[in-house]
Amino acid sequence: MKPTMPVGRQVAVSGIQASGNLHIGNYIGAIKQFVELQNKYNMFVFVADLHAITVPQDPEKLKAQTLDAVYTYLACGLDPKKTTIFVQSHVPQHTELSWILNTITPLGELERMTQFKDKTQGQESVLAGLLNYPTLMAADILLYNPIAVPVREDQVQHLELTRTLARKFNSRFGETFKEPKPLIQQPAQGWSASGGSGARIMGLDDPAKKMSKSASPANRIELLDSAEVIKKKVMSAVTDSGSEIKFDPANKPAISNLLAIYSQMTGRAVADIEKQYHGSSYAKFKTELAEAVVTSLAPIQEKYGKLAKNKTSVLKILKEGAKKAGKAAEATMKDVRKKIGLLES
Repeated sequence: MKPTMPVGRQVAVSGIQASGNLHIGNYIGAIKQFVELQNKYNMFVFVADLHAITVPQDPEKLKAQTLDAVYTYLACGLDPKKTTIFVQSHVPQHTELSWILNTITPLGELERMTQFKDKTQGQESVLAGLLNYPTLMAADILLYNPIAVPVREDQVQHLELTRTLARKFNSRFGETFKEPKPLIQQPAQGWSASGGSGARIMGLDDPAKKMSKSASPANRIELLDSAEVIKKKVMSAVTDSGSEIKFDPANKPAISNLLAIYSQMTGRAVADIEKQYHGSSYAKFKTELAEAVVTSLAPIQEKYGKLAKNKTSVLKILKEGAKKAGKAAEATMKDVRKKIGLLES
């Protein structure tokens, strides 16, 4: 099945790590947006297995998690006829451009990255892959000359470095790369700037921390959780003092987060949900939220199950995606190699 793209559409590119345990935060903050954008942009979406190995990985588990991410992309609605879906390591130009970008990136720029500082805090030994993570991310993006990149708020710093490296390369070697703009998901209705956005779903066990793959299972609702598990997690989710079901991130962060999840998973406005549960108990609200999440995830889980039983067809999609992505990436790299003076083979 070859991806076919409408002529003239502007490019957008994004990826997600092959780290397993994909949850509704990943779906709301990234995958759902990709599905919407594929009707507007020429989308390149990849599984970032090379980023995953910046921390130690079990090889067999990594392979399984990579396929899991692909099954999830497809089950959530990414269409290989509209979107080029591939695995990062299947397009070697990603690492080639990453090395070249490393040669124009000041060490201080990488050491200032918030994610690098967070992940290396308190560690005696720091791996170079963590330091160079942002240049690989920049290469992931610049290879396809996108006009836009869907990002979470906490990824904007990395995208700004990408834009800086594009300017630096263009200034030194001539116009080559576009400076892509961030596409940050619009906040849920009523969500204040100080309280975050619908693009960043917070943990069920702690509304001060984002929903995370690496946190306790009680922190997140995984896309493949059973109905029973989802109901248990939602009913156990922390709530705020008082009993009012109101969207007020500053004073009621836990209930506000649950309202955002309800809104994002059902497509309903937060104000409508508030109105529905005016005067209701937390127990009634959480019970019906759990039911809404179960209903929303059911078709995704059903499609995932079918895809997992048809691995051959999924591998074919990845092969075609890598072929198309590789063609675009190689066109960029031919220009880059020529401009920096590498001898053609």
